[in-house]
Amino acid sequence: MASSAPRIPHHVAIVMDGNGRWATRRFLPRIAGHKQGVESLRRCVKACAERGVGVLTVFAFSSENWNRPVEEVSGLMELMVGALAREVPKLSADGVRLHFVGERAGLSPKMVSGLLDAEAATAHNTRLVLNVCFNYGGRWDIAQAAAKLAAQGEAITELSLDRAMALAHVPDPDLFIRTGGEQRLSNFLLWQSAYAELFFSDKLWPEFDEAALDEAIAAFQGRERRFGQTSAQVSSTAAA
Repeated sequence: MASSAPRIPHHVAIVMDGNGRWATRRFLPRIAGHKQGVESLRRCVKACAERGVGVLTVFAFSSENWNRPVEEVSGLMELMVGALAREVPKLSADGVRLHFVGERAGLSPKMVSGLLDAEAATAHNTRLVLNVCFNYGGRWDIAQAAAKLAAQGEAITELSLDRAMALAHVPDPDLFIRTGGEQRLSNFLLWQSAYAELFFSDKLWPEFDEAALDEAIAAFQGRERRFGQTSAQVSSTAAA
């Protein structure tokens, strides 16, 4: 008999958009918006863990973000280093396991060392997996997976590519959220989001709170996930 309990998405992915606009509307430098965005992420991680979400993947810095003004990129790098130092002990105590996903070749040795230390410090945790996509792009992910398979002499198939992706350690997202009012994927998890339910919020990321997360989850719970099947097939499986 099917359970009547509301479905909680196991894996939630978020494009955290709107930090800069949040700051600009308040006549603040854009980096102030990114700092406020860290506060919003802290709140979101806690809320996801409390609601039973198993995996949270966030888009922190895309491979295209290097094209932003130099001062903003530098500020983001400093913010990341500082956030690691402050947040990792608390995340570890709260049972959160950190994974940093993306190309590390262009990052400073200090930054790479910080990412590795944070992953090692939280490796034993099982309550929530937090994937922070940093210097990441969906096309890069597909290309690096194909290159890895080619270098190993493996056949490139849907299954082998899936296993070579940067997020192969977690199931694909169930719910894909983008804040800030824009309605596009922006090169985030292109492969993994093939069957994700999409939810676009008009709230800027610093404004995205527990109520906004609950709204997105409620929308997810109202969707019928067919994965290519008919509604009748889905209903029959759910009733079994």
